[in-house]
Amino acid sequence: MALSQRLEFRQTQALVMTPQLMQAIKLLQLSSLDLAAYVEAELEKNPLLERASDGEAPAVADDATVAPSGDAAEGDWAGDELETSRSDMEAGLGTELENVFPDDDGARAPAAQSSHSAPDADAPANYSEWSASGAAAPADGDYNPEAFVSATATLADHLAEQLVLAEHDPVRRMIGQYLIDLVDEAGYLAGDLDAVADKLGASRTAIESVLSVIQGFDPVGVAARDLRECLAIQLRERDRLDPAMQALLDNLDLLAKRDLPGLRRRCGVDDEDLADMIAELRQLNPKPGLAFGDRGAADRAGRVRACRT
Repeated sequence: MALSQRLEFRQTQALVMTPQLMQAIKLLQLSSLDLAAYVEAELEKNPLLERASDGEAPAVADDATVAPSGDAAEGDWAGDELETSRSDMEAGLGTELENVFPDDDGARAPAAQSSHSAPDADAPANYSEWSASGAAAPADGDYNPEAFVSATATLADHLAEQLVLAEHDPVRRMIGQYLIDLVDEAGYLAGDLDAVADKLGASRTAIESVLSVIQGFDPVGVAARDLRECLAIQLRERDRLDPAMQALLDNLDLLAKRDLPGLRRRCGVDDEDLADMIAELRQLNPKPGLAFGDRGAADRAGRVRACRT
C-alpha cells in the first residue's frame, strides 16, 4: 500500500464554558449564607462595586451581583419588556462567539466583555491554563501533530534501563554500557571482546561476565555474537537446549544445505525428532533487535566506528 500525504479540514461543535456561565453555575451551588459571604468578599476586593439600596435597581457587576429582596428581585426575572431577539438573548446569557477567555499572552477579551476582578481560589482554571496543560498546544498556538506521537524507546535505551537494575558496580555498569553501544539494530554484538578489553583496560573474563548478564536481558537473544549463539540463548530460555539441539546448532551449515541424513547422524535422532527440532528452530527470532524499530542505530553505528579507530 502506497503512502501519501493529504490535508483534511473538520468542523465540529462544542459547548463553550463562558465566564458568565461558569460564574452562574458556581453561585447557584452556594447557600444563602455562603452567597452573602461571597458578596461581602467581592465588595471588599473590588472598590468599584456598590451595594444597591432597597429602592434602586441593582447594578450589574462582573464577578458579584448583589440581589435585592422583595419587589426588586421580581423585577430581575419579570421585567416590563421580554427580550425576543436572538442577539439580545445571546448578549444577556454571554453565549456569543466573541465571549472567550483570555489567551496565553495575557491579552484581554474583546470589548463586549467587561473587566474581571481577581479570580477566586476555588474557581475553575481559566482557558489559558487549560490550553497550556495539553502537550499538543505549543506556545505559538500552531498545531503540532508530532506532539500526539508517543516516544518510542530504542533498543539501546531499553537495554540501558535493564543494566541499571541488574548491575550496581560502577565498573561493570560502564563495561555493560560500552557493550550496549556495540549492539547493532538487529541485536547482535558487533565488536570483538579482545578489542573491548584492551580499550577499557579490563580482563576478558570481566567482559564476558558482563556480556552474559546483558544476554539475559529482554528481548531474548540480544547481544549475541552470531546466529548460533542467538538461537542458543533463546533455546536456553525455553529450557530446550539439550545435547541434540546443541548439535543441530553446531551444524547449521548442514541445515542450510538441507543435508537431513547428515544432521540425523550428528544429532543422533530419527526423522520425526529432527523434523520437530527444525520446526522449533524456525519459531525462534534470528534478529531480536528489529522488534524495537530502533531509531538510534545510526548513532550507535557511528560510536562503534569511533571505538574501532
